[in-house]
Amino acid sequence: MASHRRVPQPGPTARTTRVTVLSAVAAAGAALAGAAAPLAAADPAVDAADTATRLDALYQQAEAATEAYDAAQERTAGLRADLGTLQERAAQGQQRVNELRDGLGVLAAAQYRGGAIDPTLALLLSDDPAGSLDRAATLARLGAQQVGRLHQLRDAERALQGRRAEAAGKLAELDRNAAELRRRKAAVQQALARARQLLRTLPAAQQAGYAPGMGVRASRGGLPAGLDFPDLPPASGRAALAVAAARSVLGAPYVWGATGPRSFDCSGLMQYAYGRAGVALPRTSQEQLHAGRHVPLSQARPGDLVIYRSDASHVAMYVGGGRVIHAPYPGARVRYDPVGMMPVRAVVRP
Repeated sequence: MASHRRVPQPGPTARTTRVTVLSAVAAAGAALAGAAAPLAAADPAVDAADTATRLDALYQQAEAATEAYDAAQERTAGLRADLGTLQERAAQGQQRVNELRDGLGVLAAAQYRGGAIDPTLALLLSDDPAGSLDRAATLARLGAQQVGRLHQLRDAERALQGRRAEAAGKLAELDRNAAELRRRKAAVQQALARARQLLRTLPAAQQAGYAPGMGVRASRGGLPAGLDFPDLPPASGRAALAVAAARSVLGAPYVWGATGPRSFDCSGLMQYAYGRAGVALPRTSQEQLHAGRHVPLSQARPGDLVIYRSDASHVAMYVGGGRVIHAPYPGARVRYDPVGMMPVRAVVRP
């Protein structure tokens, strides 16, 4: 299906989005600094609730770092595209400079040959004085043309230098962003390794019942207190298509940085589902927070994006009946959970 981008709803500026993403990056770094302390040896006296709380913190750190990684990855893709365009323009500029130089070489040779003999003596000795006068006028015009081409060459060389400098700047920025990607990848891997280590301290039954934000539980039932979710239809045909696309990948594994079609992270699943519906969502959950109109949770319709936590580091899709579909965390698979599984930051209708 061909993809098209919807006209964005009025809302925060691009600067706000960048600040949000950068804040998430900083928060992820700070959280990981705290996670660097060594894990205590498994203590049988520590109850499952305490373990679940620690797991929640580690998975939240991992997810914040994943969204920061996604943002850096998107920036890298944009830089590569910009660099390719600049390199192509520089090559075109070099070709123009070469053509001007070749043309000036021909003119210079002709002028040198015509100027080897004094024009007055050439006229007196000529068998065709009128023809000699015509040739002299032609040489004068050639001289003016040469001056014009010299100016063109100068301008072309300056433009070429500018494009090369801009390309070099983009290349340096790309190198810095690649280093940032490596740091973000290491941060995600560190937090996930610690979470897996802690999860293994739980009995097998409790491991199977764990879900971030909901602790160790045997079921995934329950709705936010005091909220009644009516059985509303999707807000649009596109929303219905997005819900169907998300449901079609139930059971797909969570892989950080993945956008489908066989694996996903949380924001990657939303981008994939709406992409199948012909709507281009931004890449990260922080950016998806501003990808449409905000509505109250009590008015959520299937297809709405539910953004979680104060740092907007997780996103799911509301599917009706007080449930969402989402990619929960590494090691889990795309599944349904209650809409109130974590603190809700906003409900967004793309």
